[in-house]
Amino acid sequence: MTAPHPFNRIPRRRFLSGLGVTVGLPWLEQTSAQEAGPKRMLLISNNLGVLPQHFFPKDTGPGYTLPPYLKELVAFQKEFTVFSGLSHPAVTGGHSTENCFLTAARDPTRSGFRNTISLDQYAAEKLGQRTRFATLNLGVNIDKANRSLSWTRDGVLLPAEDSPSSLFRRMFIQGDAKAIAARLEQLKARGSILDAVREDIRSFQRGLGGSDQSRLDQYLTSVRELEERLAISGAWEQKPKPTTPTPEPKDIPDKARFFPKIQLMLEMARLAFESDSTRIITLMVDGFATPPFEIEAQQRTRDGYHNLSHHGQSREKLAELAKVDLQQMRQLRDLFAALASTPATAGNRLLDETMVLYGSNLGDANVHNCTNLPILLAGGGFKHAGHLAFNTSNNKPLCNLFVTMLQQAGIETGHFGSSTGTLSGLQT
Repeated sequence: MTAPHPFNRIPRRRFLSGLGVTVGLPWLEQTSAQEAGPKRMLLISNNLGVLPQHFFPKDTGPGYTLPPYLKELVAFQKEFTVFSGLSHPAVTGGHSTENCFLTAARDPTRSGFRNTISLDQYAAEKLGQRTRFATLNLGVNIDKANRSLSWTRDGVLLPAEDSPSSLFRRMFIQGDAKAIAARLEQLKARGSILDAVREDIRSFQRGLGGSDQSRLDQYLTSVRELEERLAISGAWEQKPKPTTPTPEPKDIPDKARFFPKIQLMLEMARLAFESDSTRIITLMVDGFATPPFEIEAQQRTRDGYHNLSHHGQSREKLAELAKVDLQQMRQLRDLFAALASTPATAGNRLLDETMVLYGSNLGDANVHNCTNLPILLAGGGFKHAGHLAFNTSNNKPLCNLFVTMLQQAGIETGHFGSSTGTLSGLQT
């Protein structure tokens, strides 16, 4: 990268008034050498998980014996923690839980279910928008209309970006004056629509009952937050984008090229962090929507990923799944290596500033089990503890780990989702 922090020309803090509110612009300056580097999150989920018998270690602590899958990560053994005995309480229903991995919303199969805010959006709310994009929500082979890791406070799905080339252009390609003006007009029009909606709401707000009023207040809060984001987006549209020597990638439309597509999205995530375009990224790997696919050169699965995951103890399917899972671990290894070799602020490596969470909503896809989820956390400035094992029959809430991560990101909170506190054993 030619300019890891391309906005150091911008004054430390500015304020603007817009849409009836005062909006604080994001921190745009380069972090000084005396300050700790910014904290980042990369939150990855494969909605079909891994074979648990090859993922979880048999022993605990920092000196645990690496199981087959984690042997692929041996070079980074001191830089990640693997967890057992974590799950979301009352988040059951097989594949329906995929949208709840970062929300912990209970009973996703019940009538009238509404999702809750996801970890990334909660963190973005608390931190404020300090970068061009508050968050980036990415997907591989994703069913964009039905699946996402990212959800608003109102439980609305935020569609994932599945085009690396489109993402690259948003981050690095500077539009001409005409294009910027058109974008500003779009943002202005959206603001006008929100103003109109707000006026309509005021006309029938009187006379609502308590529960309806509460729901309306929540909606109006969301409107105000969107107004603030529109104002900030307008300010960022007028700032120069960072540059990169990396050429614009070509999209891979073939879903069978599953692993090259994941690799490309992980590279886009690294570029986003390196350029400080965002500090929070989600990535859903949608195995459910993946047809028969390439495991490696000259080898393709005999079935779609979903059917393969329901292996029924078939030796042939188990052998293929093991190869698929190992390939995922190799991609994590390559990601860790890329982050570790990328300089960041104050002499840090990008891996030191980036919490990489990898996991799944399914503990065992074969039987739709949603307990003892496969969870791994790397980097982020933690003193990693090897294998942290909790009760596999009476799981700790995964949200306890989420609270620990939020606190590591500098967010003063003691609760998120179904948490009962922080997660013991993981040191900062």
